[in-house]
This record gives sequence, C-alpha cells and structure tokens, in this order.
Amino acid sequence: MCDVCGCGDPQVVSLPMHERVLSANEHQALHNREHFREHGVLCINVMGSPGSGKTALLEATARLAPALSLAGLSGDLATEHDALRLQRAGVRARAITTGSACHLDAEMVHRALHHLEWNDADCLFIENVGNLVCPAIYDLGQRANVVALSVTEGEDKPLKYPVMFRAADLVVLTKIDLLPHLPDVDPKRIEEALGRVMPEPRLIVLSARTGEGMDDWLAWLEKARAG
Repeated sequence: MCDVCGCGDPQVVSLPMHERVLSANEHQALHNREHFREHGVLCINVMGSPGSGKTALLEATARLAPALSLAGLSGDLATEHDALRLQRAGVRARAITTGSACHLDAEMVHRALHHLEWNDADCLFIENVGNLVCPAIYDLGQRANVVALSVTEGEDKPLKYPVMFRAADLVVLTKIDLLPHLPDVDPKRIEEALGRVMPEPRLIVLSARTGEGMDDWLAWLEKARAG
C-alpha cells in the first residue's frame, strides 16, 4: 500500500531503513508537539477506516460547538473533498494529499501547518488517511488519538486491528442512527472487543447525523483541553 513505510513488509522496505524513517518521524513529531504546546492548541489525531464518519464527526463538532475555534488537516490519497467539507462547516482546514502513502507522517503535518492559520485555534484535528493499520504507527505530535469506528464495520474490528485500538485514547462508535437497520450488530459486543485490546477502554457512542451522544464527545473535548 505504501512506498514510505512498506506497511511492515521487510521485502518492500528494509528493517534498518524502516527504523530510520520512524526515528526521523519521532524527531519531527516532537518538534510539532512543542509548537502545539507553545500555542496552547489541543491537537487530536483522528483515525479510522474510509467511511467511518471522521469528517462527519468534525462537521457536527463545528455545528454544535460554535464557540470553539477549530482548525483541521485532512489527509487522503487524492482529492480535497474532506477539507472542503470542513471549510463549509466553518473549520479552518487544509488538505494533505499523500498520493500513494496510506498514512500521514509528522513531516507532512509540519509542512501543512505553514499553510494554515492554526495558532489561535482551540483544537486542531488531524484527520488521518482512512486506514486501520499504518496511521497508528506514526506519531504526528498530537496530544490524543481518537479512532472513529462505525456500527456498519462489524463487531470484530478491534480484534482484527488491535494495534490501531491499542493506540487509541478514545474510540467513537459512529452512525448509531443506523442500528435499527442492523439487527445483527450489538454495541455491547463491540465494547467487549475493545476491552480485550485497549489498556483502558474508553468509548463514546454517537450519531453525527442526529446529534445523539454528541454532548458526551464535546464534554470529552473540553476535558482534554483542560488537561
């Protein structure tokens, strides 16, 4: 999938080279983190599958919390569609088009920050490339990792992609307005799966479409900002 990290395949990228790439990334991530801390900006890395509801969550956040000053970076292999959606929602946003890379890295974020007014924002959301594997490996300088998981993805995703969910500070179960149409999906079983892979399971259940559960998400954001 990726010609930068090799997706863990030593036949694509040698292990020593992979280690050097990660080391360089850690250095840049530290630099990014210092910038965010200096300006008092809460930076959140939002990860999840394509179609998990990442952009819709941020749109609803802007709509329901107009007092919050929000900025965003939207990563995708092609197009600026998600960044444009955030802009229409009132978020200062910029796209990061990766081409073939299946994740964002700290250098991509650093370069994009030079083209975005983010210094006075309350929150900067980095909407990572839709992928449940590689984004979890790369530190971007964020304060917290949030993983969006939609009810349509199935109950076993935490067990199939444990690295992603172990790295999460919070999992947001999205699109719960669709549950009446998914009789075989039980949110309790999703929570049980998270409990098997997350050191400290934290789950918020919501619908960006109807607003159900969004109060819990906004309260979590306020607590993260205060912390």
